[in-house]
Amino acid sequence: MAQFQLNEQAVAGNTSCFSEQNLNRLLEAMKERVFSNDTHLFWEGDEADKLYYLKSGRVKITKSTDEGKELILYMYRPGDLIGHVDPFNQSRHGFTAEVLEQSVVGVVEQKDLELLICQYADFSIDFMKWMGIHHRLTQTKFRDLMLYGKPGALCSTLIRLGNTYGEKTDKGILINKKITHTDLSNMIGATRESVNRMLSDLRKKEAIDYDNGLIVIQDLQQLREICHCEMCPNEICRI
Repeated sequence: MAQFQLNEQAVAGNTSCFSEQNLNRLLEAMKERVFSNDTHLFWEGDEADKLYYLKSGRVKITKSTDEGKELILYMYRPGDLIGHVDPFNQSRHGFTAEVLEQSVVGVVEQKDLELLICQYADFSIDFMKWMGIHHRLTQTKFRDLMLYGKPGALCSTLIRLGNTYGEKTDKGILINKKITHTDLSNMIGATRESVNRMLSDLRKKEAIDYDNGLIVIQDLQQLREICHCEMCPNEICRI
């Protein structure tokens, strides 16, 4: 988890590790598709033979538990590359990608990705960097869920939301995206009632507040102390 920072990198998406030339190579290999709201890029268990580049819209990645509860792992924005492709083995998706609003997506077939990797050594390096970022993001997400209890997971998630959607205001850092208590409960694997209580406690401690239904981070340091912030880079500390 990194300290809060508002900068261009936070908006650039997870493909900022690609050089301009290599990103263009990836874009040229894509076939553009439009996905409507409430459809899916892929389901858990589908063959992982494509990558998806989000040009516009929003996509969430979820994991279902044995009890049927949905856990939100990632929220993707334009500029993000979504999915998992193993160039050396056949594999299947361990998560489900749900489209939250009409989205324009570039679809990259595994065979086209393998061709780029074989043709361009610098592209291979950038792709390995992307895989490394994705792996670290997954590691820190599970750290949030397991090491410091639900309060730590909630505070970490609020900081990630701030890094992803935050805007500076007179009150603090406004998370300029409507996030319901149910959304937060699904992000940290807690009940909605426990999230309500934890948010109420944070508000009493003046760590957060609300502005027209949107969450405002008032005391970032307090949130960082609760979640034992490890000062991860900004491309990792995102929702």
